[in-house]
Amino acid sequence: MVNGVMFDFSGTLMRIESVEEWLGAVLADADVPVDGEEFSDWVRRLTRCGALPGGPEPQHIPPHLERLWRERDLSPAQHRAAYTALTAEAGLPRAELTQALYDRQKTPAAWRPYPDTEATLRELRRRGIPVAVVSNIGWDLRPVFRAHALDGLVDAYVLSYELGTQKPDPAIFRAACDTLGLSPADVLMVGDNRTADGGAEALGCPVHFVDHLPADQRPAGLAPVLDLIR
Repeated sequence: MVNGVMFDFSGTLMRIESVEEWLGAVLADADVPVDGEEFSDWVRRLTRCGALPGGPEPQHIPPHLERLWRERDLSPAQHRAAYTALTAEAGLPRAELTQALYDRQKTPAAWRPYPDTEATLRELRRRGIPVAVVSNIGWDLRPVFRAHALDGLVDAYVLSYELGTQKPDPAIFRAACDTLGLSPADVLMVGDNRTADGGAEALGCPVHFVDHLPADQRPAGLAPVLDLIR
């Protein structure tokens, strides 16, 4: 019997903007004009390097960044260092934009809830099912939930950088279950990453996976979650 739900953040409840939107917003804020061909080239470079957190995975991790990449979600400093290093690997001619690009992805404007996120969370609240957001992340995502009027539908946030451990370590799921006051067998984990989010299975949590798609391409991906409750 499921009496509580843990949700992943990126790719599950919300989706980061596209690389094109991300870069375009930073260029507009910095008043940096870039022609269409050059802009497309910058987008390709950033995409290839996986410089956008929550966006496409890097196609290749340079050996000197492998450890930093593996441990990027253990602290704010490591998270920033990993992604700004990947941006540097993209070799954009305007290196001064690196920090602005990193900071943009932490803003509520960069994130879009999936179409059924609010309705799903509201229905869980109506049924009296407590909810925790369990995320591998290097910054505080609570302001994003507040900005999208979803914070009141979440009972707890268990974030890797605050706990000092990251999924798939069972410890992060254990902490979430303890916070909800429930045994792991009674808490459903919902996520998009079969390795990271699948770590909850080691505790005996039931797990449900969703597809990590752009928000407008996944209108009802969370609907099955309600069918799994009680």
